[in-house]
Amino acid sequence: MIELYYWTTPNGHKITIFLEEAEVEYIIKPVDIGAGQQFEPAFLAISPNNRIPAIVDLAPVDGGAPISIFESGAILQYLAEKTGRFLPTDVRGRTEVMQWLFWQMGGLGPMAGQNHHFGHYAPEKIPYAVDRYVKETERLYGVLDDRLAARAFIAGDYSIADMACYPWIVPHERQGQNLADFPNLARWFSAIRERPAVVRAYARADEVNTRAVVDEAAKQVLFGQGRRAKADATR
Repeated sequence: MIELYYWTTPNGHKITIFLEEAEVEYIIKPVDIGAGQQFEPAFLAISPNNRIPAIVDLAPVDGGAPISIFESGAILQYLAEKTGRFLPTDVRGRTEVMQWLFWQMGGLGPMAGQNHHFGHYAPEKIPYAVDRYVKETERLYGVLDDRLAARAFIAGDYSIADMACYPWIVPHERQGQNLADFPNLARWFSAIRERPAVVRAYARADEVNTRAVVDEAAKQVLFGQGRRAKADATR
């Protein structure tokens, strides 16, 4: 059994996709990041960076005490190794998957995240910042489009690299991108969107979070916290 500490963000979707694909038994523990639940001590004990997702594996393979993991890339790697799914065991195949997983963690996710922030959440629109991150997102889409020109999935077979990248392409319109400009990426995107496990994963999101709008109070929680952030600062 996996306890998934989750909210409905691209990084959260990565993990529900894996768990649904691998048919791993799990239970969702919602962490409402707009309400500041990520700063509660019980969650910080699992995820000291006060970010979702995080998991607790109640039955690790060594038979020992439960293991907690934070950071979505680390969680995907852990689950892939635990289940023997979606991560090759040969050195070349594993390296292909891992470098694209790191590419998403270090590039696509952070840059698209800044795109979202300055385009939709910043209290004032800064043209330089908006343009900079829209263009960098476009560049990264182009990298992925080129990668997919000669293969169905990012690292050959469907893998955790695809699961990591897909949720960050879902909001492509909000990122100022037109998938028609990236035909290989568009083909890949459609194929993953139609996978039954991906459909189930996003259905779980609809069950967890019915609040579509990030209001001003939530923005203060999400974007107004410094080093000493505490849950009571959100009240």
